[in-house]
Amino acid sequence: MTIGPGLREQVSAARFAEVAEEAVRRVAREQAAGVSAAADLVVGGLRAGGVVQAFGTGHSQALAMEISGRAGGLVPTNMIALRDLVLLGGEPPELLFTEFLERDPGLGRRLYALAGVSPPDVFVMASNSGGNGSVVEFAHVVKAHGHPLVVITSMDHTSRVTSRHPSGRRLHELADVVLDNGAPYGDAVLTTGGIAVCAVSSITAALLAQMIVAEVVGTMLAAGEDPPVYLSSNVPEGDAHNTALEARYAGRIRRPA
Repeated sequence: MTIGPGLREQVSAARFAEVAEEAVRRVAREQAAGVSAAADLVVGGLRAGGVVQAFGTGHSQALAMEISGRAGGLVPTNMIALRDLVLLGGEPPELLFTEFLERDPGLGRRLYALAGVSPPDVFVMASNSGGNGSVVEFAHVVKAHGHPLVVITSMDHTSRVTSRHPSGRRLHELADVVLDNGAPYGDAVLTTGGIAVCAVSSITAALLAQMIVAEVVGTMLAAGEDPPVYLSSNVPEGDAHNTALEARYAGRIRRPA
């Protein structure tokens, strides 16, 4: 396809930056109350000795990485991923190359069993569509065990899809707190000339994750508590600081490579 001058103005780095900035401002404003509610759940879990369990598949895995083991983030966080089925569950590596693996509802219970979960743990799950079998089944298991569940999804997208889970339910229908990442149906925000490009959900999901962290830390500081926060491992004192804090949660948190 040839993009002429008029279309070139609509599909450009500058235009995407403009649209993404608008999305960030809108999501920050519209989801503020939800972020506060999510932070309250996390603070309650941490005070009870729990950790934050984060999960997403596909590009939503970036949300779990944003929460877990991040400089300036919370130490008591654990990333759950489909690769745990191989690394912890003894499945052959070829499993991860299975087409549409994330749609398999049978994986949810296995992932929960492999995660080393404790009763006070709080779960944060991300799925732009909110309809794939593995994440919906995982959410069913999480709620059956009584854990608080925060979901980050695109309400525009999920409202237009049919769940691939046998229950017919979508992820947000199982959540205690739902945060809308503001992404449009299909995720891409620049549409012109019959094509749609440049997804935004990873950007806004990361924003929401960091807003939750900020609210959690602010709440703990206001209460006179010392929030367990990572330093960058690339500063001289980082490793010693982080190792001492991680020791409090030994065997309960795994760091993504």
